[in-house]
Amino acid sequence: MALYRAAADVLEGLERGSGGVKALVYHSRFPHVRQLYALVSETLRYSPVLEELLASAALLQAEKKLSPQLAKVLVYDLLFGKGLKCGGRWKALARRHRPRLEGELARLKVRQKVSRNEDLLSPAQAAGPGASRVPRYVRVNTLRTCVDDVIDFFKREGYSYLGKAASLEELRALSGKKFLLDLHLPELLVFPPQTDFHDNLLYTSGHIILQDKASCLPAFLLSPAAGSHVIDACAAPGNKTSHLAAILKNKGQIFAFDVDTKRLATMNTMLTRAGVTGFQLAQQDFLTVDPGDPKYSKVAYILLDPSCSGSGNMGGFGRPPLGGLWTHRPQAAAALPTGMVNRVPMAEAAPSAERLQALAGFQRKVLRHALSFPALQRLVYSTCSLHQEENEDVVGAVLQEWGSAFRLVDAFPCWPCRGLAAFPGAESCLRASAADTLTNGFFVAVLERRGDGAAASGSLPAPADDALQHGKGTAPGAAPEKRKRKKQRVKE
Repeated sequence: MALYRAAADVLEGLERGSGGVKALVYHSRFPHVRQLYALVSETLRYSPVLEELLASAALLQAEKKLSPQLAKVLVYDLLFGKGLKCGGRWKALARRHRPRLEGELARLKVRQKVSRNEDLLSPAQAAGPGASRVPRYVRVNTLRTCVDDVIDFFKREGYSYLGKAASLEELRALSGKKFLLDLHLPELLVFPPQTDFHDNLLYTSGHIILQDKASCLPAFLLSPAAGSHVIDACAAPGNKTSHLAAILKNKGQIFAFDVDTKRLATMNTMLTRAGVTGFQLAQQDFLTVDPGDPKYSKVAYILLDPSCSGSGNMGGFGRPPLGGLWTHRPQAAAALPTGMVNRVPMAEAAPSAERLQALAGFQRKVLRHALSFPALQRLVYSTCSLHQEENEDVVGAVLQEWGSAFRLVDAFPCWPCRGLAAFPGAESCLRASAADTLTNGFFVAVLERRGDGAAASGSLPAPADDALQHGKGTAPGAAPEKRKRKKQRVKE
């Protein structure tokens, strides 16, 4: 049963946008990584079919204690895999519902006019998760090392460094053991898709962070000054938090919130490995945090990446968006229409207008709450959603109320994809997608306080020159002349 529990946890992490399949599998601590990865990948591949079978068989209605994620992996192995490998009540449950599930599967094949299970999959699903064209992005953790030394390390491991990319086409053309420095973000290296570094010394020692490029934008654009107090409102799994700490140079204070004890423990381990100090993790929903608490009286920066539909993850993982993004927010789940919690339509269909409005309502609420912190100077709002309802519409609605106090910043002008024209100035926002920016789907808006207390308009990050991109530090196995630098080292 441990296998199915671990697979269900990975699916839930994907739904929250907590990371990619490989990262979540490796962080699961399940001893048989290949077995877990195979089960998760195949469950994702059959996810639309499983959604339809669960709905038509009304399995979740009949078994109230069965989570949608666990139901998917159990039904996958029961009907499409090699048979259930568990005993106890879950095997008894599966046997009890097997005739109905098999009947629904047979009826689905008749409706689709196919004879094989594989024929129920679309061409993209049949290709599997490995079909992703998004490169492997590697963020250099400047709390442990620097870009130059990480480049030297990979060169000694047989990789060819091609310099700084000049265009997205150069990223798209990467293959074999070649890598580039990203054209937009300093300290971000780019490798061919599916390059695996989970067993690499740099990763296990915390010197590099495996993080999608779009996910690096929020902390990069927030750009808190060293010594600042910062809130990461929806922090798990911690990649953005570690990025904030690197920008702060561990000088300042980060308050990070999440309501799940297990995720906080995992996040604490990750931040410690990355060398992050000066952070406080709190098992608390951000909406319950009191802006008037003296503890937060100096918070000048907030990174807000709330729960969303996750529709942008399609490009990065080669999979349809999954439901369940509200499972760690019970009070938010209550706002969803009956039957929509932990559910999402088939991959070919967009989330319903009702579901999107419920999501957007929560997102507006949490954005308003963040803007109410008295010392706030700059805020970044981001989602891994492609839907205007969760992005431009949320920002536009909140600015109508808070426009006298905050303004929308024209962030990162060289970024190629801008916000949809949903309201005047929406082009100041950023969008990202697999097709246009070779990243997961993402949306970012930067808000600054008006008046004398606001940060200078020109202080937002711009592409750094080579001197800024290659800071001081050392990677594991660095050249002898670089060992003199006072940074933590690990042996090759």
